Amino acid sequence: MIRAGLIWNQHSHRNRGAGRAPLPEDVLDIVPEEPSHLAAGLRRLAGEGVELVVIDGGDGTVREVLTRLPEAFGGRWPRLAVLPNGKTNALALDIETPLGTTVEEILAACEAGKPTKRRQCLEVIRAGQSEPERRGFLFGVGAFVRATKLAQKNHGRGFIDDAAVGMTMAGGLARTVLGGAGDRWRRGEQARLTIGATAEERRWFLVMASTFKRFPLGFKPYGEPREGLKVLSVEAPPRRLLRALPRIIRGEDTAWLEASGYHRHDADSFGISFEGEFVLDGEPYKGGDLTVRQGPSLEFVIP
Repeated sequence: MIRAGLIWNQHSHRNRGAGRAPLPEDVLDIVPEEPSHLAAGLRRLAGEGVELVVIDGGDGTVREVLTRLPEAFGGRWPRLAVLPNGKTNALALDIETPLGTTVEEILAACEAGKPTKRRQCLEVIRAGQSEPERRGFLFGVGAFVRATKLAQKNHGRGFIDDAAVGMTMAGGLARTVLGGAGDRWRRGEQARLTIGATAEERRWFLVMASTFKRFPLGFKPYGEPREGLKVLSVEAPPRRLLRALPRIIRGEDTAWLEASGYHRHDADSFGISFEGEFVLDGEPYKGGDLTVRQGPSLEFVIP
């Protein structure tokens, strides 16, 4: 039987106050009281020969584990699995791990030899550093940051998962459409964006990058689902937004979208330099001179 370890985030939305279900005797577990305890817990799992790391939490928990995991495991990546118990569970949606999945179901899938799924993560590297500062799956600048903060307010009102996405999009669209020329949503973020050999310094309404194939509510912001790092950039202020947004959501690709400042790219990496904040998997961080690149291919066990 595969040696498995569980990381249980007691602060994740669906874990709060619920208590942890009893685990199979041969499953090791760590319960980090705070983020600083996570690295030590991962080193313990590596030292015990764990081959499968099960992450019990939401997208933020996944981000924190992926950021620290390769160092704890000596540069290697064990197999992974997700128990989607956070406020947002976009990775679980992408790899088709249902809400309510249990450790026992994950272990049974391993025993039965069920096919796994692979996804590449994103790595965010700050200028002057050789190692990634963060790893995750969904990166955003500009309106993406403001939408994330709006989503956090919606979480506080009880909206989670698809409901939170819908409420956030509606609120962000209303603010952008109704805002004046000087509105902070419309004026965007001043940034130098470099994709391939092309570098452009301007104000960007939105820069969003991901390696996901599937998105909540069936959205297709990068076009038809496919592997790899994909980038959507929108010039500020956004033009023809009410006409463009439904087409972006449906994954349509028309010449007038590009001419109106809506750009899609496939890339192994891109550079972005700006003074504001970026969001990675739901958490804001200080910007700067950054490289966002396609990370390693990770193997996920699904029930």
